[in-house]
Amino acid sequence: MTVTRFAPSPTGYLHIGGLRTALFSWLTAKHNNGKFLLRIEDTDMARNSQEAKDAILKAFEWVGMSHDGEVVYQSERFGLYKKYIDQLLAEGKAYKCYMTKEELETLRKEQIARNERTRYDGRYRDFKGTPPKGIEPVVRIKAPQEGRIGFIDGVKGEFSVDASEVDDFIIARADGSPTYNFVVAIDDALMGLTDVIRGDDHLYNTPKQIVVYQALGFEIPRFYHVAMINNEQGKKLSKRDGATDVMAYKAMGYLPEALLNFLVRLGWSYGDQEIFSIDEMIKLFDPNDINKSASSYNLDKLLWLNAYYIKHKPESELVALLKEFGVDLQGHENCSMILNATKERGKTLVELAEQIKRILAAPTQYDEKSVKKAFKAEAKEILSAFAERLAKAQPQSQEDFHLLMEEIVKEREIGFGKLGMPLRVSLMGSMTGAGLDEIMAILGKGETIKRIERAIATLV
Repeated sequence: MTVTRFAPSPTGYLHIGGLRTALFSWLTAKHNNGKFLLRIEDTDMARNSQEAKDAILKAFEWVGMSHDGEVVYQSERFGLYKKYIDQLLAEGKAYKCYMTKEELETLRKEQIARNERTRYDGRYRDFKGTPPKGIEPVVRIKAPQEGRIGFIDGVKGEFSVDASEVDDFIIARADGSPTYNFVVAIDDALMGLTDVIRGDDHLYNTPKQIVVYQALGFEIPRFYHVAMINNEQGKKLSKRDGATDVMAYKAMGYLPEALLNFLVRLGWSYGDQEIFSIDEMIKLFDPNDINKSASSYNLDKLLWLNAYYIKHKPESELVALLKEFGVDLQGHENCSMILNATKERGKTLVELAEQIKRILAAPTQYDEKSVKKAFKAEAKEILSAFAERLAKAQPQSQEDFHLLMEEIVKEREIGFGKLGMPLRVSLMGSMTGAGLDEIMAILGKGETIKRIERAIATLV
């Protein structure tokens, strides 16, 4: 059975790159009817944040990526890690190192002076003497001293380093706390991981973790190291570019299905297809098809996808989502008309909500540039004539309102803009928004006349 995991550290919020890694892991498990596990790597007690832990779990809930079993917290497993440290010490596969920080710094300076790579020199590897007093030792694992340490990476292909590049690294600090590469290897093994998908910033951690796997007799999983997400200039993604808290995307009005569709295409593709439902992602995704090169974050692409999903969202779901953005269309007699008039133009739920608010609430102020452009010399007369015609008519549909506009334009032998521009500003406060006939059909005859008369009184 395929078993994958996502293992964030709760020292900050879940960001977009982390969510993509989690998505690739989740899809790999789902594609193979396997398990997707969640582990919180909270061993850094000084930097851990309960708020960040909660935000990570909320983000998973929002995007609908459910995990199997209970969440594993590393902070609850220190006894387990100590057991394996003691085992390696007893088996002679690890040892206590009494080297002081000063000695280590001196060694590094000497190595730099000789143009050598800085590394621990193994001086306590086979130490049999009396331990120096007053020094709390660290525990180092005995790494191979010759040959190469390598593996086949599902993304990058064959990868190996010379054993000399992996020195006897520390697996337990002087205070007894275990180190990152040690606990990760143990947890991945004990949780039954078959496939480890993570960012390629972990690529050079993998040989160290393989040393731990081999020392403890654990089976080594398959590894996939995914290239980073860059901004549109090809540089590391920053918060300003979009590497922000996943839940901020919710607040900005993005739909989770749009965000996941966007992320799956950052580093993976299936022909020229751009739109993927969750079911299609699960069916088609293969981690062996992940691109080797870094992908580029494109906000326009995300907005395009979000607009697509908003447009195709069932009405009842859209109504429920809009409540979080201050718009309640539940039971509104013109709910369908309002959504049809606006959802083609709303790239986010925030934009959609603002458009709806501008239709439902009469403008209290008018955009200066729009007024200057729309309200020319004859605007008052044209608007007044349209309001009079409207008062005598009984429009029942969008088409009826459109015909009334056409009548005025034809009779006065004017361009449509001569009526349309001042009418739009009167109804919406600016030159933007849905079709005028749609807006008037939503507002109704009375409210339309009322807004025209107020604009004439205010602006002319």
